Amino acid sequence: MPSARIAYFGLPLGALLLARDGHTIAYAGACRQAPGLRRLATHVAPGRTRVKPDPSSAGGLSELRSAAPDLIVSWFWTTKLPASVLAMAPAVGVHPSLLPRHRGPDPYFWTIDAGDLETGVTAHLLDAEYDTGPVLGQARIRIDPAWNAWELARALDRPSLRLLRDVVKAFAAGDAPAPVAQDERTATVAPAPSDEDLAIAWSWPAARIERRVRAAAPWPGAWTEIGHRIVTLTRIRPTTEFPRALEPAEAIVRPDGIAVVRAGDVAVELHEGRDEDDTPLGAADLAAIVASVRQA
Repeated sequence: MPSARIAYFGLPLGALLLARDGHTIAYAGACRQAPGLRRLATHVAPGRTRVKPDPSSAGGLSELRSAAPDLIVSWFWTTKLPASVLAMAPAVGVHPSLLPRHRGPDPYFWTIDAGDLETGVTAHLLDAEYDTGPVLGQARIRIDPAWNAWELARALDRPSLRLLRDVVKAFAAGDAPAPVAQDERTATVAPAPSDEDLAIAWSWPAARIERRVRAAAPWPGAWTEIGHRIVTLTRIRPTTEFPRALEPAEAIVRPDGIAVVRAGDVAVELHEGRDEDDTPLGAADLAAIVASVRQA
């Protein structure tokens, strides 16, 4: 099988799988300590593996030039690769969304929060700006409406790695996919959510609140105030079982022991969350907080 000399940046797993496919990892820049790093540094790229390297430094550039890569590959590398690196060889990456939708560091949050029915992964050429390079291929999946952000990320891992390996294989064989420019008219951005983005507005419909909670779960979580106490919610459920006298943002504990909060249309049940000190809160804990506020 045709093989390529690769300068790799990102999580170790991607480099290990490319090496298993027969490619040479001529340089490996790991974005952090992660599973597979020891094997990568010991067996796959000994003496050529760096953790959080600065590829723009004189030493980093010198190492990369010495590696003489045929291809630069990025899989979950978290910073921009400088133009001096991108100029060394064709550079490809895979992004966990259907570009140009949800460009940026947190497509999982915005995909769920927007209520998208499907998403996927996109292989693209790396460009000077994040996630803007021409598309080389995509794979799509349907989104389970119960997934939180972590579950969505896990669901995209396999198709992401499969697409990465297919694209690298094509480059190695001299049959690189034809690049297709992204349509800027349909581009959306997916920045890391701000504290304001994570706040729950109880005037919203319950379905929108539930999406916000899933989008932010399990971390950093969507937050609200119950009385004067800030609570992060990580699992809730829309419900029509609530006293109709409640106004939006008002809460009560039902006879079955579940706390419910009135939303803009119906209500939501509070099932899991965290306190301000990150102590886990179950349904009974959340109900106790609501009860204490009503008794005050």
